[in-house]
Amino acid sequence: MSLEIQRRANGDGVYSDRACNPEETLARVRPLLGDFGVTRVARHTGLDKVGIPVWCAYTPNSRSIVVAQGKGLSDADARTSATMEALERTVAGAPSVATIVGTARNLQVSGRMFNTLDGLIAAGQEDIRPDDEVEWVAGVDLISGRETLVPLEAAMLDRTRASRFWMSSDGLASGNVVEEAILHGLLERVERDAHALWRVSGSDARHQACVAPETLGDPALNALIERIKTAELDLRLFDISCDTDIPCFLALLGPRDTAIRSHVRFVEVTSGSGAHLSAVRAAIRAVTEAAQSRLTYISGARDDVYPETFNRPLPESTRRAFLAEPRPVAAEPRDGGMDLGGLLGHVLDCVKGAGAQSVITVRLSCERLPFSVVKVFVPDLENPEGERARRFGPRALSKAIFS
Repeated sequence: MSLEIQRRANGDGVYSDRACNPEETLARVRPLLGDFGVTRVARHTGLDKVGIPVWCAYTPNSRSIVVAQGKGLSDADARTSATMEALERTVAGAPSVATIVGTARNLQVSGRMFNTLDGLIAAGQEDIRPDDEVEWVAGVDLISGRETLVPLEAAMLDRTRASRFWMSSDGLASGNVVEEAILHGLLERVERDAHALWRVSGSDARHQACVAPETLGDPALNALIERIKTAELDLRLFDISCDTDIPCFLALLGPRDTAIRSHVRFVEVTSGSGAHLSAVRAAIRAVTEAAQSRLTYISGARDDVYPETFNRPLPESTRRAFLAEPRPVAAEPRDGGMDLGGLLGHVLDCVKGAGAQSVITVRLSCERLPFSVVKVFVPDLENPEGERARRFGPRALSKAIFS
C-alpha cells in the first residue's frame, strides 16, 4: 500500500491540521506564484533511493535562499509545503507591515509595550540602547493579549541588507488562515527549544531518549520506516520532549552500520525534528525532515550549502548516537480532534506552563492575500544554532549545569 493510499485510508485529517487539504491550498496560491517570484516547483524525490516525497520551489531573486523545500507523506503534501515555504520567505523579505521609528525610552514613556529581543542580536552587534532610533513593527502578545512592538529587522528575512539582528526563518510560518500559520510557527519554536535543550544534555541522557518508532503503532510512520530499511539506511529516533510537555522528536538518518563505520562524512548523516500534540505526527515530521535533509545534499541545489560542507567528517558525538538502544514508547493521542483554535490554545497553555512570559506574533502578509504569513517570537524559549551574540539562554544554561 503506497503512502498516499495509506494517508487517504486513514482520512484526510488524520495527519494534517490545515484548514484546507494540500490540493486546495495549492489551487488558492498558484495564481500568485509569479507575483512572488516563484519560477518553478520541482519533484526531488527520485534523486534519492528512499522514496519519501520531497519537492523544491525556486525563487531566483529571493532575499534569503533561492531554494525552498517541502516534505510530506504524499507528493501533494510535499509540493504544497515547498510552495508555501517559498511564499513565506518572499513575504518575510519585504513584509507588508506598518512601522514606526522611535527609541525604546520614548516607547516606555508613552506606555507602549515593546520587546527589544536581545536574544536575537547578531554576533558582533550591540544590544539596542534606550536612545537608539529603531524601526518597530506591531505584533500581539498572545499571553497578555496586548499589542507589543518588536524591531522590524528581527521579523524580516532579508539577507541583502545589514542588520543588527540574526536573521532566521525560525518561527516564520504560513497558513491558509492566520491561526494556522501561528500554530505552526509556535510549534517550530517549541521544537527548536527542545532540540537545544537535548543537545546540551549529557551523552547518557541523550542516548536514553532513543525510542523505537514502530512501537507508536502508526501505519504511515511504519511505511516510512520500511522505506528507510529497504534503502539500507539506519534510523535513530530520539524523544527530545522537555518541560513544555509537547511531544518532540529528533530523527537521525545515516548509512547502515553508521555506528561502527569509519570515515563517514558529515553529509551522509542527516537530521530532522518535529513537534506536535500528537506524538505520531511529531515523529512523522522528524523522519520526513531527515529525508528532506538528505536530498538537500544529494541535489546540491541549496545556495546555503557550501562546497566545504561535503568534505567535513561526521562528528564523533553524532556517530555514537547510533549506538543508542531504542526503547518502546506508547503514543498518547493528545490533539483529541481539536480544531485549529483548540490546538493553538493547548500549545499556548503548554508554553506558558514551561515559564514563557510572552508569545509575540507579527503578521507579515497583507490581509487581502489568500494565505497568511507570521513570525512568532517566544523570547523565553531557546533558539537554534546561529550567529548570535548570545548562543544560549537561561533554559539551556540551566540544563547544561544540572545534566
